[in-house]
Amino acid sequence: MMTIPSTETMIDDDMLAFAEELRQVVGRFVRTVRSHAGTPSSAQSETLGFLDRDGPMSIAAIAHRRNVRHQSMRLVVAQLEADGFVSFAPDPDDRRGKLIAITESGRGALERGRQVRAGWIARALQEHASVEEMRAISQTLAVLQRIVVASRT
Repeated sequence: MMTIPSTETMIDDDMLAFAEELRQVVGRFVRTVRSHAGTPSSAQSETLGFLDRDGPMSIAAIAHRRNVRHQSMRLVVAQLEADGFVSFAPDPDDRRGKLIAITESGRGALERGRQVRAGWIARALQEHASVEEMRAISQTLAVLQRIVVASRT
């Protein structure tokens, strides 16, 4: 069970421990959902998600966003292309460059993966969480969303 730290302005050891435990639990939760849902790898899903949200981009741009090496991103893109989830188009700003774009098949795979993962989470919550716990999760989601929005500014 997590120890809830004080909310003083200075980050103390309790807050750091709390943050580390939150990071670990969220990471394990995400890996568990992906594993049980049987959806594409996080590298493939993240890449498709970027392309779906932000439009066509170069391998270098995707690698930068995912914080991976160019060579690693090439392998992910090659697999996505083999699966028919992305296509290549000329880069209008660079005659030698290519942009990677998500295909309709890729959008469908991305959406199916999201639906499968959401379904797994819904079943797990029904089986393992009380109404009060789901309310607490809802409040937690609101806090996390505020943090996300605030970090964009």
